[in-house]
Amino acid sequence: MNRLVVNQVVKHFGDRTAVNGLRLEVGEGEIYGLLGANGAGKTTTMRMVLGLIMPDAGEITYLGKPYSKELLPLMGYLPEERGMYPKIKVSEQVVYLGQLRGMSRKDADRSLKYWLDRFDIPEHYDKKMEELSKGNQQKVQFIAAVIHSPKILVLDEAFSGLDPVNVELLKSTVKELRDGGTSILFSTHRMEHVEELCRNITIMHKSRPVLQGPVKEIKKKFPMERVMLSAEHPVEGLDKLPGVSSLVKHEHGYEMKISKPEVAQNILQHALAQGPIRRFELMEPSLNEIFIRTVGERHE
Repeated sequence: MNRLVVNQVVKHFGDRTAVNGLRLEVGEGEIYGLLGANGAGKTTTMRMVLGLIMPDAGEITYLGKPYSKELLPLMGYLPEERGMYPKIKVSEQVVYLGQLRGMSRKDADRSLKYWLDRFDIPEHYDKKMEELSKGNQQKVQFIAAVIHSPKILVLDEAFSGLDPVNVELLKSTVKELRDGGTSILFSTHRMEHVEELCRNITIMHKSRPVLQGPVKEIKKKFPMERVMLSAEHPVEGLDKLPGVSSLVKHEHGYEMKISKPEVAQNILQHALAQGPIRRFELMEPSLNEIFIRTVGERHE
């Protein structure tokens, strides 16, 4: 049984349909990517999953059960917008939020101190939120979302406002939660994070799911249209080869767009005829390219 099942869910706001016929399942120990441009229906979906609003049709189940207040201790949520009170101490806010999720004050305080140490910010225990940097505010919000060890975690732009070092820190933490069995619904605009973290995804466009499934299987449906080439010498005439639609020369070699995968072999033979090469690779499409193509083809 999957931890979280969204089954043919529909949500209307007046005459506008925000979510239309969405189905997805998040298993135990899985990070599921929910993608889409602004207005696609992601936020409405997450709010329905969290029980903040109810679907007009379809159903959402948690460990096989419909939503109820008794399920609240199972859920964690990191919103895109910072929602902590700026003039209240970190310890007071986070411990209180842990208590709302069913923890004792002592256990919540112990968990908070663990996470502050884990993120190397123990000195912020008694600081007000407004005294923290944006990055550390995001860390505290993350702690508030996971302090009670939820079984289902919803992350909306979890790495927003973080520098590269802290992005890696939170990514490794999210992976550990996954490996510990947490089921995570993950929404972001950063496709490279989705490729690294998610096994399955749904791309939404104008309220509807337009592409769903395992990332690896989705990539197989799209042609390979990029070639990377590097050599110890300049390679002449690449842009003149049939099927090469664009050529960009980088410091470490050449990147070419091709019309079909078969063109890659002609490029390889052409380059080898001029001398040894260091790298030749027919690249699979990135998730960013797939997203643009999928949503762009449906854009009016």
